[in-house]
Amino acid sequence: MRDAVVLLSGGLDSMVCAGLAREQDFRVIALTVDYNQRHRVELEAARRIASQLADRHIVLPLDLRAFGGSALTSDVAVPKDGLAQGIPVTYVPARNTIFLSLAVGLAEASGARDLFIGVNALDYSGYPDCRPEFIGEFERLANIATKAGIEGAPFKIHAPLQHMSKADIAREAQRLGLDAGLSHSCYDPDASGLACGRCDACRLRAKGFAEAGIADPTVYA
Repeated sequence: MRDAVVLLSGGLDSMVCAGLAREQDFRVIALTVDYNQRHRVELEAARRIASQLADRHIVLPLDLRAFGGSALTSDVAVPKDGLAQGIPVTYVPARNTIFLSLAVGLAEASGARDLFIGVNALDYSGYPDCRPEFIGEFERLANIATKAGIEGAPFKIHAPLQHMSKADIAREAQRLGLDAGLSHSCYDPDASGLACGRCDACRLRAKGFAEAGIADPTVYA
């Protein structure tokens, strides 16, 4: 079996990615970045998911609140008026670039050459680092910027959810036999960890389950 590094946030998309990696007979090295995000309950979700799907789980502290620039890493209010055009304030500057850089470093150090990330270009909030162009360019970068890539052991970045709708992802979770209730998507949960039901992430998640005809296991405030 080969190893794969899976970026595991604790959300549904990353959970499905981990499930798909296991289905493809990879040993899963799950990497969760604790970037001091306001929705810290997702870190517990990542631990729950990793306990079922990962062979190794690393939670890496990286305090992006020191940078700010996002509703997820500052005291800016999370929008709750519905999905809007443009890049929302929940965009974290260069987050997927930072996370994939860390994942490549972990992969090279551990001997893995496959990386999984749950980006999606259909039902998403307009983030520029979720597009296929970004994934392709980052893979090229990884293979010219590392010893492994230069010496002929290139990295492959898998983005299996790239062209799926949220309904497709909900169906895929069901097909893989995953308990979607272990995952967490809300950007602004209440003090007890319950999902707000109104932020972009909650709306997209609920829409996906509804369109898939699958009961939404999320407990909303």
